[in-house]
Amino acid sequence: MAKFIIEGGHPISGTITPKGNKNAALPAIAATLLTDEKVVLRNIPHIGDVLTMLQILERLGGKVRWIEEEAVEIDNSGVRTTSLDPELCHKIRASLLFAGPMLARYGHVNVPPPGGDVIGRRRVDTHLLAFRKLGAEVSLDRNIHIESDVLRGAKILLDEASVTGTENAIMAASLAEGETVIFNAASEPHVQDLCLMLNSMGAHIEGIGSNRLKITGVKELHGTDFTISNDHIEIGSFIGLGAVTRGELRIAHANSDYLRAIEWVFKVRLGVNMWFEGDTIVVADEQHLHIKSDAYNSVPKIEDAPWPGFPADLTSIALAVATQAEGTILIHEKLFESRLFFVDKLISMGARIVLCDPHRAVVVGPSSLHGSTMESPDIRAGMALLLASLSARGESVIGNIGQIDRGYERIDERLRALGAKIQRIEEV
Repeated sequence: MAKFIIEGGHPISGTITPKGNKNAALPAIAATLLTDEKVVLRNIPHIGDVLTMLQILERLGGKVRWIEEEAVEIDNSGVRTTSLDPELCHKIRASLLFAGPMLARYGHVNVPPPGGDVIGRRRVDTHLLAFRKLGAEVSLDRNIHIESDVLRGAKILLDEASVTGTENAIMAASLAEGETVIFNAASEPHVQDLCLMLNSMGAHIEGIGSNRLKITGVKELHGTDFTISNDHIEIGSFIGLGAVTRGELRIAHANSDYLRAIEWVFKVRLGVNMWFEGDTIVVADEQHLHIKSDAYNSVPKIEDAPWPGFPADLTSIALAVATQAEGTILIHEKLFESRLFFVDKLISMGARIVLCDPHRAVVVGPSSLHGSTMESPDIRAGMALLLASLSARGESVIGNIGQIDRGYERIDERLRALGAKIQRIEEV
């Protein structure tokens, strides 16, 4: 078990480049099972969740070879089993993404219950609905068993705009007979990446970026060389980091098309002084964070929503930034009923937060934070605690940092290069 020791109060400045989108890399790895030809994936982050997905693939018989620092070649011609490793699946929610491509290629798959962040109930029903509409039979015991002799295209109305549910439906439909139309499809940047990758493999997917996808099934897909887009969630995390540490931070290679809602929340709602210079975001060293009230002086709100709304994965980061902004704001996390349960750790640092219920918290700022000892409960909360620790007075200790490592590559090394006082301590 490792921990971070952080000395707060030092400005963070310089240029940082975001890594590849974690949530695009995970379905891309699963999608390589749709062909026996070699697939090269570039801009792949070296993070815990990606390495776990690659391990699962290897246990199935796939061959994984790093050909560059951030590029991996995958050859699945040797896959001989359709049962996923339960121990590895328990580590990661995205293990469920192997179901769609394995069902499409091999006609059956045995999926242990997925693991991942403990941030509330995370349904699998949307995935099962899509598989059944495509003609598969699903049975549940301790594992999820899915099989079908032939998958046939169908009109599928997803009962929620589930990202991974949409991705599984897309991958299965790519090799199904006939035409599939998915209504209420998720359209996040990582879903778009998956569609673009599949099209580069010979799939026929229309409506990319919308909530209605049309997929014309093909008999087979071929290999590809595909580059994952940069992670808009990591970019949002760095915007928050620059805002609370008061140093000029430049975030390179930022795609503004994926940042509209993120920019609006940080710039308009929280008053972050930031701007674009080409594809670089500049977060100024002079910050006067101020929460702008709604009309008639109503208390404003930050709420997550399906794309193109504000991403749920940045709710924790926005909340941490709000503790340093003048004013009162309501944070409404609509999707996961346990994501806000980390706020007690910010309160122990001196933040003024009222947790109203599992989905809502009121933040009154600014608060003068002081160092504390705490545990990281999940990826995004862990990053939020890291932001708070870097802006606080004194020393903080964050344990269970394996959670942070699951989503942010070598974050301590990258932050030290910007002036952060952070050490990684490996404990026996």
